[in-house]
Amino acid sequence: MRRDYRKFVERETEIVSIAPEDLETVRSYWKKERLPFVGLADPEHEVADRYGQPVRLLKLGRLPLQLVVDKAGTVRYRHDGSSMRDIPTNAAILEEISQADPTG
Repeated sequence: MRRDYRKFVERETEIVSIAPEDLETVRSYWKKERLPFVGLADPEHEVADRYGQPVRLLKLGRLPLQLVVDKAGTVRYRHDGSSMRDIPTNAAILEEISQADPTG
């Protein structure tokens, strides 16, 4: 998402990556990696649970979840990954954003 961050910004979209780690770990990682988007520490899994992020103990914890949430807070797209490799491409997410926005 870092590589295509400008394309998300052009669509008036903010990326928020929710991490299951504590604030200091997230802050350190974001600084080290120079990530341009928001990193939200969620060590108690409150946000992940609110959106129903799947947990599979045999898959070592939480599975990937991608959401497109509009400015009104409505989920316009949801992809529940079946493994850590099951993540939609940036192009696919950008297409969903364009479809969710009538001004495209």
